[in-house]
Amino acid sequence: MTTDIMASPTAESVTVTDRAARRISQILAREPAKQALRVTVSGGGCSGFQYGFDLESERAEDDVAIEKDGVTVLIDPISLMYMEGSEIDFVDELIGASFQIRNPHATASCGCGTSFSI
Repeated sequence: MTTDIMASPTAESVTVTDRAARRISQILAREPAKQALRVTVSGGGCSGFQYGFDLESERAEDDVAIEKDGVTVLIDPISLMYMEGSEIDFVDELIGASFQIRNPHATASCGCGTSFSI
């Protein structure tokens, strides 16, 4: 008898692009008291869920830490469940610059790129 039990997502289940790591490094260099970028998923936004980005000075005990080129991205376990398989990128386009998350589980997202539905 086999069971389909999904293992808990890990730091390896979310990737950070080189562009995102460079931008995080630039931001943290201007904020010496902060040590990491926190990415969260919460209810709300145009499409049901929304991403949040904050600078953190401390890591919570249950945070998953993603290390890339000397920077750290923190994600809480609940947010990580919604982000499994995602890529965190930084884009600088004519309409503005922002962190964007390419989430393979998102069935829809809004034009701003910060909200999505699953």
